[in-house]
Amino acid sequence: MVEAVLIDLFSLPPNLQNNIQGLLRNTLETIEKCFSIPAPFVYVMCRQRQGSERNGEEESFLPALSDFQSLKKRLEVVRSLTTAAALYTIKQRLDEKDLSIIKVILPTLRKDLMKVYVDHLFTAVYQFEFEDLQVASDGENLQIAEPWSEGQALPTQDVALIRSEIQMYLESLPSLKGELTILRSSLIPDDIFLHGFTTRMGGISYIPTLSSCNLFSSSKRRDPQVVVKENLRRLANAAGFNLEAFHRVKIDHANAVCVMGKTEPDSYDGIVTNQKGVTIAAPGADCIPVLFADPVRKACGAAHSGWKGTLLGVSMATVNAMVSAYGCNVKDILVVLGPSVGPCCYKLPHESAKEFHRIDPTCVRQFDSASPYIDIRRATRILLESGGILPENIQDDSVTDQNQNITFCTACHPDRFFSHFRDGSNFGTQIGFISIKD
Repeated sequence: MVEAVLIDLFSLPPNLQNNIQGLLRNTLETIEKCFSIPAPFVYVMCRQRQGSERNGEEESFLPALSDFQSLKKRLEVVRSLTTAAALYTIKQRLDEKDLSIIKVILPTLRKDLMKVYVDHLFTAVYQFEFEDLQVASDGENLQIAEPWSEGQALPTQDVALIRSEIQMYLESLPSLKGELTILRSSLIPDDIFLHGFTTRMGGISYIPTLSSCNLFSSSKRRDPQVVVKENLRRLANAAGFNLEAFHRVKIDHANAVCVMGKTEPDSYDGIVTNQKGVTIAAPGADCIPVLFADPVRKACGAAHSGWKGTLLGVSMATVNAMVSAYGCNVKDILVVLGPSVGPCCYKLPHESAKEFHRIDPTCVRQFDSASPYIDIRRATRILLESGGILPENIQDDSVTDQNQNITFCTACHPDRFFSHFRDGSNFGTQIGFISIKD
């Protein structure tokens, strides 16, 4: 069932511009007749002229809107200077109401353009149906065309212009939830390495569980790649790394490691490099973003370690990749565990808890319960020490000086971090990143 209708009057052909009220009236009449109660939310998208007063222009629509009482409280006119700005504003309205099934009524010539905007600003969470906006004489119903199917692709230069318009608009948006914040470890020497762990502040993601510096997009979440890319651009500017040389792990919740410069696996949870200026990163939203640095051989690594990856030894797999690829001495490698869910909050079923108990009984609390509390950080430390990493070369939540602590519990700090455990399936993601300075 259609939950919202978008009427695109942004760029009407010249022969229709003089009859915009008639077009809107005909379209609203059809919506009122075709949809059962409750009526869908209706958004009318229009161009705002430079220097015009918003309220004054909206008043020009009042005669066309006044007769539609059933729609009046569910109808909004959105005026913006660009299509990107108007559509992003409407996306915010849809997300506020958790709406995802949208019918778009628009001029035929706008369909291919609108599809590009939709592909960039929305994810697979949303379902779109496109219909033609057609002129009808008085007393006749608006004729509805068949749902649009993808036709000939737009010219490359047109797609590039749309992407540029979207990017410029997103770059103009103010940051939410304060300034972008980066946590850094005193264990990693900053004269050799650039590194940090992000928090949730300083981006443009507005959906509550993703707000504001969400750094991961998927087909199951409402944050599109363009928003995540803008958040990442702001991070790169703040941290000082080159976004063109940024590489993030391709999560599989396992223990494969990618060595930069060699054949890239289809998926991997660890990544290592000795190339200067190349920034590598691992996400975490309860799972541990782990950073590795060898100041002697000047090599570094990053790993994503959830409970499965921890049991499979992804951290030591990353260490071993640095040893084999770059001749690192395991005793020189520094390891920092970033913000992640702590044993205060994280539970697993008893069968899974048994695996952590085998690593060390201290990795499990309330072992006899159906869902014991699990300490994946301690398990990671024990496995690293067993592999030869010196205890003093590991920074985790055992740090007693709170001014030096960066391994916070993500679930316990909703104002600072994203958490899958706390926020559910539509959760945001922070990252740990590291590179070798030029």
